[in-house]
Amino acid sequence: MLVVVGGHSRNIGKTSVMAAIIHATRELNWQAIKVTQHGHGVCSRDGEPCDCEPRQAIHPYLIEEQTTPDGTDSGRYLAAGAVRSWWLRTAQGQLGDAMPVVRKLLGEWEHTIAESNSLLRFLKPDLYIAVLDYAVSDMKESARLFLNRADACVRVRRERKENPWGLPERWIRSKAIFEVEPPDYCSEGLIDLVRAQASRKV
Repeated sequence: MLVVVGGHSRNIGKTSVMAAIIHATRELNWQAIKVTQHGHGVCSRDGEPCDCEPRQAIHPYLIEEQTTPDGTDSGRYLAAGAVRSWWLRTAQGQLGDAMPVVRKLLGEWEHTIAESNSLLRFLKPDLYIAVLDYAVSDMKESARLFLNRADACVRVRRERKENPWGLPERWIRSKAIFEVEPPDYCSEGLIDLVRAQASRKV
């Protein structure tokens, strides 16, 4: 089973939702993948400005296994109970170069959960979960492109009730909606959805 967790912007709780799912379903022995795409002029080796030319040809991506349950996003997955965790960094627009490695990892493991919208350009997950925070008006193009493919929306509870992105509300209301709150970002209904999908894959 492949579960993809995405969202419309940064710092809205995507990693926390991932960690909550992993923690509540540790019996699934998750492999977790964090995908980060750096902007132009930034190298995938270390996330720092890069002088290699052409950057994309020399360092199109870097994937590293996380071994310590620390405060990094990939470390938080381990702390939540993932069996193994990876951090994939790519140059902006170069995720396709890393897909052979990603597909190899998926083939090696029974259940994988990944944090990324852009993976949907290349893969059809068993579940795509979109995290929405109505207090944040930014919307990434990848989220706008793929929101219609979401199986469920996780809404971080805020006072604001109407979405600030100019999207028709029916786009969201047509999905299964689960409301979560910091700090646990967990929903029993969401966990039931993940477990039900896992049982169908057996």
